[in-house]
Amino acid sequence: MGMTMTQKILAAHAHLASVEAGQLIEADLDLVLGNDITSPVAIKEMEKMKVDGVFDKDKIALVPDHFVPNKDIKSAEHCKCVREFAYRNQITNYFEVGEMGIEHALLPEKGLVVAGDVVIGADSHTCTYGALGAFSTGVGSTDMAAGMATGKAWFKVPSAIRVTLSGSLPEWVSGKDVIRHLIGRIGVDGALYKSLEFVGEGVASLGMDDRFTIANMAIEAGAKNGIFPVDEQALAYIKEHSSRTPVIYEADADAVYDEEIAIDLSALKPTVAFPHLPENTKTIDEITETVRIDQVVIGSCTNGRIEDIRCAAKVLKGRHVAKGVRCIIIPATQAVYLQAMEEGLLKIFIEAGAVVSTPTCGPCLGGYMGVLAEGERCVSTTNRNFVGRMGHVNSEVYLASPAVAAASAVTGAISWPGALDQ
Repeated sequence: MGMTMTQKILAAHAHLASVEAGQLIEADLDLVLGNDITSPVAIKEMEKMKVDGVFDKDKIALVPDHFVPNKDIKSAEHCKCVREFAYRNQITNYFEVGEMGIEHALLPEKGLVVAGDVVIGADSHTCTYGALGAFSTGVGSTDMAAGMATGKAWFKVPSAIRVTLSGSLPEWVSGKDVIRHLIGRIGVDGALYKSLEFVGEGVASLGMDDRFTIANMAIEAGAKNGIFPVDEQALAYIKEHSSRTPVIYEADADAVYDEEIAIDLSALKPTVAFPHLPENTKTIDEITETVRIDQVVIGSCTNGRIEDIRCAAKVLKGRHVAKGVRCIIIPATQAVYLQAMEEGLLKIFIEAGAVVSTPTCGPCLGGYMGVLAEGERCVSTTNRNFVGRMGHVNSEVYLASPAVAAASAVTGAISWPGALDQ
């Protein structure tokens, strides 16, 4: 029986000739990731283990990004815990304020993940790195602690769903709309503990930022991971950002999939997830009512990369945020922030009446930099819109692409760029 791409990576890291869905394995880790919320828990668990340091100071990444710069005393204490652990164990890839970014944008940018890696992170959106052809998945803080101590983790080998992409995306449609469409079709548990493997000639038409977005939200369909084939675009990205040598795995011709889904990219439309689940999707033409909003957030580990920032600037250039609407732009990393500044994008945002934040997860989880009050509505490029996700339990979050979010900021209601000049 053939193996999927994910199964081949796991087999290699478990030193096995082959694995099959449902099998329990122990695999070597190429990287262990933690942030300022999850790492302190893992650090305390490591202390209970009474281990002598970490397995490899070069293969751990600690990124304070959720509540930084510190929003209060508790977040300051969390970051202090992580900082002291990093210094004590001489962690190579500890990223302080001024160097850090939102973790899932930062790690690929820093070249810490390449094709063929196995990565765990104590954050559910660790599945982002599947865009590079790596197996990456979120784990709990206890598993993170064990990973930092031993360099190993156990997995149940996932079965897979093959998603075949054809065609290319129309104007104002992006990777966010692709994954929104898929989640709308299969639901938030449609790929529960499965690997979403994206294949087909349509993959080549997707830029790396689109692929990162799609892989990032695989978890919102319940998937263990999302993964893309390693093509020339992926290899070029890896070569630009990393000195490490990628290892390329391909699914066997006779690999077994639980399900096969076909998506024609050219047929997709801007898609919005209404409250309070990512599966509650509507295409822009299906939204017949006027949905007034109070806030727009453009950023996060899902949509804070340079292509996202450029898209928002393209929509906002020469226009102004609607009166009574708050528009918050959050570049995902310092490098993205700097590039946006050099390209004049920050000037566009400020002239449009938006604010620009230092890199932070902030409002995505209702942390800070955009918490919602009772009854408020937000169009956001983040990844989740559960009850109370961005603030008050009686607030609402509508998930959308940067194009739709920026257009909505201009009109004060859910819109898309194609409607602005009508």
